[in-house]
Amino acid sequence: MSDILQTVNDHWVFWAVSVFAIVAAYIDGKELRVPNKLTFPMIIAGWIYSTIAYGVQGDGWYYGLMWSLAGTAVGILTLLPAYSIGGMGAGDVKMMAAIGAWVHCSITWNAFMVSAIVGAVLAIGMVIWSGDVRKHIDQFFYIATEIFMIRNPEKLSEIAAERKPRMKLLPYGIPLAIGTVGYFAWTGLLI
Repeated sequence: MSDILQTVNDHWVFWAVSVFAIVAAYIDGKELRVPNKLTFPMIIAGWIYSTIAYGVQGDGWYYGLMWSLAGTAVGILTLLPAYSIGGMGAGDVKMMAAIGAWVHCSITWNAFMVSAIVGAVLAIGMVIWSGDVRKHIDQFFYIATEIFMIRNPEKLSEIAAERKPRMKLLPYGIPLAIGTVGYFAWTGLLI
């Protein structure tokens, strides 16, 4: 039992982020949104933690804050293109920003990449499960053509909002949580 406690103590940041991601995914799965009352405190806590942790280590509090802000920016930038054209909600973007505030740039980027793969697999699974594969393939190419032809994020976002009630939606907090926690586990950050 003491080995388990020592592991959690050594890697508590990754455990905390994992719990946050799982809670966010659960809420997103039920409500199709990740609430601000969950994401904003997590972002701010990540900034505070990083500032204090770097200060205590003697590296300078400003480095901790800088790395946390940079991680937040990476988290935002990973999902901002999809959000700007209506492909996902703001809560998903803030969820990734919160992860970045705690684990900084490279881990955030890697967790996002794994999450993108998980999201693609889940989306394909949803399409196959629906039984209407042809319709979804046509819809995919129609949306891809819109993106390449229109190129105006505001217009694309309006079109996506009009189409949203007729589409089967994937709460993207779920792949974000699976990808993030999976990446942490795979790389030994939870053990």
